[in-house]
Amino acid sequence: MSGLEGQRAVLAAKFEAILPHLDERQCRLLIGAEAQSLGHGGIRAVARAAGVREATVSVGVRELDSGQAPLGRIRRPGAGRKRVVDRNPAVREALLMHGERFRSPRSVPRSHRRSP
Repeated sequence: MSGLEGQRAVLAAKFEAILPHLDERQCRLLIGAEAQSLGHGGIRAVARAAGVREATVSVGVRELDSGQAPLGRIRRPGAGRKRVVDRNPAVREALLMHGERFRSPRSVPRSHRRSP
């Protein structure tokens, strides 16, 4: 086993042990730091060892180089799927109207209730 293959095996074992315990951002920062420590060709070596795209490793390197303070959150504000009622206000009205017209199938019909 050559030096490069041995290094890749060590990195793969390290990443296999720790990456499942990290969130997205922490993972990017770790693999970015490893790539920086390897120097030239580190991005490709780390990407292959970790099983991620080279672009992901590059983003991690850029995040480390930016010097930004930790965000305190995993994703940027505004990330994720928008609520349906925010994208289409008519849905809210339809849901409200649906709730007024129909009763739960589990509720006892008014005509079958016993009087007190």
